[in-house]
Amino acid sequence: MRHSPRNLRLAWDHRGLTHFGGVCFFREFPRVPRFRNLLAQHLTYSRRNHRYSLSRMILALVYPIVLGLERLETASFLRSNGAFQYLTGLRSFPDPRTLRRFLPRAPESFWQQVHRVNDRLLRNFIHLPQHRSRLIFDLDTTVVTVFCRQQRTAAGYNPRYRGKRSHNPLLCIEANSSFLWDAELRPGNAGTWDGSVELLDTCFASVPPDIRELRVRADAGFGLNSVFEALESQPAQYAVVARLTHALRRLPPGLRHDPVNPIWEMAEFQHRPHGWPRARRFAVARRSIPEEEAQTTLFSKERCVYRAWVTNLFPAPAGVWHFYDGRAGMEPRIG
Repeated sequence: MRHSPRNLRLAWDHRGLTHFGGVCFFREFPRVPRFRNLLAQHLTYSRRNHRYSLSRMILALVYPIVLGLERLETASFLRSNGAFQYLTGLRSFPDPRTLRRFLPRAPESFWQQVHRVNDRLLRNFIHLPQHRSRLIFDLDTTVVTVFCRQQRTAAGYNPRYRGKRSHNPLLCIEANSSFLWDAELRPGNAGTWDGSVELLDTCFASVPPDIRELRVRADAGFGLNSVFEALESQPAQYAVVARLTHALRRLPPGLRHDPVNPIWEMAEFQHRPHGWPRARRFAVARRSIPEEEAQTTLFSKERCVYRAWVTNLFPAPAGVWHFYDGRAGMEPRIG
């Protein structure tokens, strides 16, 4: 009986290796779930040119992303890179023009097929390495600047390149696995909440049936009644930063706050903002502002700074705060 090596060392210090050598590890990853067979079975797309199968075209689009190539034209050197083709098992690499035309010419039914395949992979991988019974969805937006007039771009909020056209995609990321659960591509001038209800519907539709608990975290841009109604219809537990209306600003100073640590105090109350059909639970935290401290970006009143969340979670206000702080890893995941 053959024995696997016990003392194995992997080294990438040979002078002839490039920084693309690690692609052989990624090649082993799709082989485990038989990714190419899955694509061949569930994707149909009638094309005139059958030189490359659908599964190879999908992988040819994925490899430039994995290698960190920002443009498809940059991937043209892979056509003459025999080592890359040997490591990936691709006999040849498509021309960048072929890759660029592949998805825009695809019918609407093909996009739906790709979406179903992606949902099927998510339902399988979410339970690895062990079975899960809870999912935590983090909602956020980001800015993707473009330097040309692409479709569905507009000039909007852009902190780095002011006045430039951009996309403003809406993202839903599963916190424990960092999987991009779903996304909605929007123009740069879209509001934070635009399309959030539709995104939540597609996210919940792809949740495995054996998941017993759903939790959602989001910032104040999603603190609208329509979003809360979509979450409560599932039902899902949520902690969303409260939108600081004038009515809400007047309430916290008159509440009884209990200390949760030497610096912060917390309280909870029921509040019904204008336009809401009913009141919802709010959790609020406050701390005193020292005289020498600079002006804070949080809501401050009477030398106190406040943070507030809308929630239907059962824990005490301190538990709601602790749960929401887990969303701090959202920005690195987006990056």
